Amino acid sequence: MTNWFQNHWHFPPRSDWFALLLLLFCGVYLPLQAFVILALEIWQLEGGLTWEVPLMITIHNAATPTLDRIVVVLTQFGSVKTIGPIAFLIAGVLFSQKRWRSLVYLTLTLAGCGAINLAAKSFWHRVRPQLWEGYILPKDFSFPSGHAMTSMAFAAVVIMLAWRGRWLGVTTMLAMVYVVTIAWTRLYLGVHYPSDILAGWMLSIAWAIGISIFVKPAANAVSETIAEISVSNQNDDQENIPQEKIL
Repeated sequence: MTNWFQNHWHFPPRSDWFALLLLLFCGVYLPLQAFVILALEIWQLEGGLTWEVPLMITIHNAATPTLDRIVVVLTQFGSVKTIGPIAFLIAGVLFSQKRWRSLVYLTLTLAGCGAINLAAKSFWHRVRPQLWEGYILPKDFSFPSGHAMTSMAFAAVVIMLAWRGRWLGVTTMLAMVYVVTIAWTRLYLGVHYPSDILAGWMLSIAWAIGISIFVKPAANAVSETIAEISVSNQNDDQENIPQEKIL
């Protein structure tokens, strides 16, 4: 077991320490600091920050019966009930491909975000906004947004799975559109304050990047590339071996 951990989980060489510290600072420390600032503000102002309700009203001014039905469907794509089965299918593919790092990263990122969200909601006990009638409010607390955390965590997993691939740029853009769309649906429905969304994003970013530093899911792509090159070189060498004459 010790040898297995030494081969798969190791600290980077000293030449990479600066990049690691920069990633920790920008990807973990700063998002956590932003979350703490929001949390302290919300602890003192239960009714939301001064700019939140006007923003929610502005978003909801575009409401129509047709858009209501569309938003109700779209917002489900950020829930655990929808992301869970999709993540399970992805995990099955990763398991069949023996991409262990990616499988561990997917599991820890999504499960960890879910646990953090439940703990944070239980601690802050922020009541959901009640601005409009006709929308069913979830029974749990508001801060931080579970949909925001789940969608951001899922987007991070998808981006890491596409890391070093040819579709990374397209995948990142689609992931950003997905995350923003889910956030917009929560504000449109009036079930979250904007600070709930921002706090959920910050926690998910910090957690997803922190886990990636130790698990290194992108190493799978590098290993697979090296393996393909090795196999290709071996085939080329075999083709270049002269055939022995049959006597």
